[in-house]
Amino acid sequence: MPDISFSPDDSLYRDRDRLSEEYTPAELVGRDDEIARYHTALQPVINNEDPNNIFVYGKTGVGKTAVTRYLLEQLEADAGTYGVDLTTVELNCEGLTSSYQVAINLVNKLRPPDEGISNTGHPMHEVLSQLWDALESIGGTVLIVLDEVDNIGGDDTLLYQLPRARSNGNVDAARVGVIGISNDLAFRENLRPEVKSSLAEVNIRFPPYDAGELKQVLSQRTSVAFYDGALADDVVPLCSAYGAKDGGDARKALDLLRAAADLARADNADTVTSDHVESARRELEREEVMDGIADLADQHKLVLYALVTLEAADETPARSQKVYERYAELCDSSTHDARTTRRVRDFLGEIEGLGITASSRHNDGLAGGQYRAHELSHSTELVLAAMSDLVDHVGVHESIVGLVEDSDRISVSLA
Repeated sequence: MPDISFSPDDSLYRDRDRLSEEYTPAELVGRDDEIARYHTALQPVINNEDPNNIFVYGKTGVGKTAVTRYLLEQLEADAGTYGVDLTTVELNCEGLTSSYQVAINLVNKLRPPDEGISNTGHPMHEVLSQLWDALESIGGTVLIVLDEVDNIGGDDTLLYQLPRARSNGNVDAARVGVIGISNDLAFRENLRPEVKSSLAEVNIRFPPYDAGELKQVLSQRTSVAFYDGALADDVVPLCSAYGAKDGGDARKALDLLRAAADLARADNADTVTSDHVESARRELEREEVMDGIADLADQHKLVLYALVTLEAADETPARSQKVYERYAELCDSSTHDARTTRRVRDFLGEIEGLGITASSRHNDGLAGGQYRAHELSHSTELVLAAMSDLVDHVGVHESIVGLVEDSDRISVSLA
C-alpha cells in the first residue's frame, strides 16, 4: 500500500500561489500601451473632475481585469495622498442577467452589510432610487467597475442610467463613473446608440498577448513562484508559444506552467522540463475537450457521434452530406428526431468553433461542386469517453466496437 501521509514539499515552488489568476504583481508587464491609455482615462479623478466612463474589451485572459485592479489600487493610494474623496466598487456580473439584478447587487455592495435588500420583490424604480440614495450618502467620486458586463445581454437600462446619474439629477454629491469590462467584442456594438455614447466615452481594446509578451508575463511570475534553477531554459518559451497559439490567453499559459510544475513535483523531479510541459498540455487539452463535449446538447453530440463513426472507419475527412446521412441513421436508432440538413451544417460549424473538429473547403468543379469536409481534431477514444452517456443511449456503432472496452455496453449495431 502506498504511503498516503502528507508533508510540505518546497523543492520547486517558492510560492505556487503567485501563478494564480488572483495574484496581481507589483508591476504589470506586456500591456504598456493599454496601461498608458487607461491611465490617461482615469486622470480626471485625481484632478477632482468628473470621471470618464470607460469601456474595456478583449478576449479572456488578456489582462483587462488585472490592469483595471492594478491602476485602481494606485489611483486609490494617490487619491489619499492628494485628498481626493474616492470610492471604488467592483461587481462581477457573472450570473447576473439583467439590469435589475446588477442594480440590487450594487445597492448591497454600497450599503452596510446589515442594511442590504432582498434579491426580489422590488420595482425597478425603487431599486434605482435606493441606488441613488446609496451613492449620494457616499459622495465624492465613485467608480463602479462592472466586470463581465456582457452577461446582462440586451437589458442595458442600468448602463444608460448610471453614467447619467448626475446630469439627470439623481445624485448631486457624488460623481459617478462606470468602467465596463467585457469579453464579448460585439457587446458594445449591440448597445443602443444613446447607451453607447454615455457608457463608452473612452474605449480601450486589449489585444491577445503574443508569444513575446507572454514570455514577459511568465518570466515575471516564475521569478517569484519558483526557486532558481527549478525550470529548464525552454519551459517558459514553450508555455508562451502554446499560450499564443491558444488565443494569446495568459491564464492558459500560466495554467499550463503550473500543471507542468505539479507533474514535475509529483515525479520528484529536480527540474521542470519540456517533457512535463508536453504532458501537462495533453492533459489540459483532454480536460478541456471532455468538458466542452459534455456541455453539448444531444443533437450536437449526435452529429459529433456520426463523425466519430466515420473517422473510426477511416472515412474522414467526410463531406457534410455524408455526416448528415450517418447522423440520420443514429437518430432512427434512438428517440431523437433528425433535424434538417441545413441545421446539421450549423451544428458542425458550432462544434468546430469549440476546437473539437476541423473542416476544410473543397471545390471539385462542375462534377463535384463546392463542399466542406470534416474530421476530428482529437482522438476518437477521447471524444467517445466524453459522450459515453449518449453512446449508451443510442448504441455502439459497428465501426467503433473495437474502441469500446466494455463489450457489455453494446446494445445496437447499425448498418
